[in-house]
Amino acid sequence: MTYRDLIHSLDENACLALLSDWVKHKSYSETEGEKALVHHVVGQMQAMGIEAHMQSFDEGRRANAIGLWKGTGGGKSLLFNGHLDTNPATEGWTVDPWGGVVDEEFIYGIGVSNMKAGDAASYCAVKTLLGADVKLKGDVILTYVVGELQGGVGTVAAIESGIRADYFVNSEPTDVQAVTMHACAFSFVIELVGNTRHLSKREHAVDAIMAACDLVPRLNAMTFSGAPSPEHESINRVHVGVMHGALGKELHEWRAPQVADYCKLKGSGRFAPGQTQDGALADMQRELTALEQRFPGLKTSIRIEKKEGHRSMPAFEVAKDARIVKAINAAYEVVRGEKQPTGAIRPPGFFGTDAGHLYAQPGMEGVVCGPGGRYNTMPDERVEIRDFLDMVRIYMLTILDICEVA
Repeated sequence: MTYRDLIHSLDENACLALLSDWVKHKSYSETEGEKALVHHVVGQMQAMGIEAHMQSFDEGRRANAIGLWKGTGGGKSLLFNGHLDTNPATEGWTVDPWGGVVDEEFIYGIGVSNMKAGDAASYCAVKTLLGADVKLKGDVILTYVVGELQGGVGTVAAIESGIRADYFVNSEPTDVQAVTMHACAFSFVIELVGNTRHLSKREHAVDAIMAACDLVPRLNAMTFSGAPSPEHESINRVHVGVMHGALGKELHEWRAPQVADYCKLKGSGRFAPGQTQDGALADMQRELTALEQRFPGLKTSIRIEKKEGHRSMPAFEVAKDARIVKAINAAYEVVRGEKQPTGAIRPPGFFGTDAGHLYAQPGMEGVVCGPGGRYNTMPDERVEIRDFLDMVRIYMLTILDICEVA
């Protein structure tokens, strides 16, 4: 059987049934449900004949599902990475978020795009190759983690346990495009302090709300200095998502005739590899200094916001002619008959992914490529069936290319 015959022999119904099964598990992040799904996936990996175990971390409160398809030796190893925990379902769904509903075009469910479809694609790729009695020289490592939504704590735990490979594929939703660069994310808090007066003397006040209204569009339009290239700069972004203004830091709202003397902004920034958080903050500080000049008497400050139990997500970059990128590009062209979009593609280039940890800590060479994205994290979250099944086939060919048939 040729490779082309192999990918066209894919049991599509079985793949969709597997993904539907995973969607039916309510694996909200940091709940018992995520651990239940991890246990379930470990059992399925063991049932298909590879080594698998639960890897506990955070003093046993959380766990990853780790699988190993051991090669015969002499080939390169390939690691697949993705998270099993999901965001919560919101209002507005017209189908059961945990129903695993499949119609002629889509499969639906909370977390199906972010990112159970990507996880299921790598699982189905391995299972299909095993079912065809393929023997590989190199190892395939499956890391189905939790905690990506807390900055990648599960993947960091896997790395710290010594898990490594020559190459990796992170299966975050990219609409089957090859993302070779994504930004680093940081959260910030800005405080603006003015001077209050009664509205009758507004001209003598320093209005923190007016200053914030002046500042926000300037921040949202920012890019940062020091980008190595226009492509790097293209994934720079600042977004202000929270704004509170009133009287004093206690934000008293009962005295509306007074000019607000305090405003707090919260937001997030994105910068590319080769740029730094310190540089981004310096650029934002220059905007605050200019704001103080436009609003004499205003005092401003900015600080990084850190959350307990969360990690920062590093930036990620790989050369477009890297071995793993060439492999997934070639597989895409075989499956779809056209060139694969590749680069710092937006919007995925703005996302943080566990690829940043795999790149920053053990220095692994990888690519971000997975099904889903277009209908990600929204009511009736869904993935196109074609994209999911094509991703299984692309992963199969990538495994065969990187790990080599024994």
